[in-house]
This record gives sequence, structure tokens and C-alpha cells, in this order.
Amino acid sequence: MRRYETIFIVRPNIAEDEIEAITGKATATIEGDGGIIFRINNWGLKKLAYLIKKESQGYYVYVDYAGVPASVAEIERIFRIDDRVLKYLTVKLSDSCDPEKVKEQLANAEPEAVPDDENIEDEESETANEE
Repeated sequence: MRRYETIFIVRPNIAEDEIEAITGKATATIEGDGGIIFRINNWGLKKLAYLIKKESQGYYVYVDYAGVPASVAEIERIFRIDDRVLKYLTVKLSDSCDPEKVKEQLANAEPEAVPDDENIEDEESETANEE
């Protein structure tokens, strides 16, 4: 199994239960193919850096999991079809992973901070000043 992380952005006018349904469909696909979900973080409503499908805001959802490439392809196919999903990105973190070791590392790690708009803007201005 490979380790992946997927972040997807959902339209801002979507109800919380619909966001959970979209997330549930993705996690069911992963688990149906024998994958393991390590964590799911709902980052909430954020301002987008630029308009995406005429939207200036969106709900961000982060999923960290181990799975097979076929489940990644299926998740991305579901996101492409679903008009409620504005954008998505999947990144392969490692070619092989030991789920027990990852769970142990996550249990011992500090809780991950949810990125907020202020920190993102500060980082962007710092990188612009460096150039």
C-alpha cells in the first residue's frame, strides 16, 4: 500500500451533511479497496486565492490515508463528476507504508494546526518580499 493525502475544496453553499456525504463517499472508496484512513480534517470555510468556478470561498477537507492507486483514480473520478467539488489534489507521500507505524507516529505527534487565512497571507507576503 502507498500513503497519500488528498485535499479537496467544496462549494461554500453546501450544507455540512453534504460535505460529510462527499467525504464519506471518498473514504468508503478507499476502505472498499482495502485502504486505511489515518485522519480526516475539515479545515472549514476559507477564502480562495482566486476564483474557482465563480466561487471566492470554499470548504477545505484533508484526508490522510494508505491505499492502492486504483482507489485514488476512483476518488478523483468521483470528484470530477461531482459539481459540488471545486478542486482537488492528491499527493503520494510514500511508495510503501506500514499502517501500524503510521498510526503510532500520528498518536505521538502534536495535533496539526488548521491553516488559517491570516497565516497564509503572511507567508505569501514574506515570500514576495524575498523575491
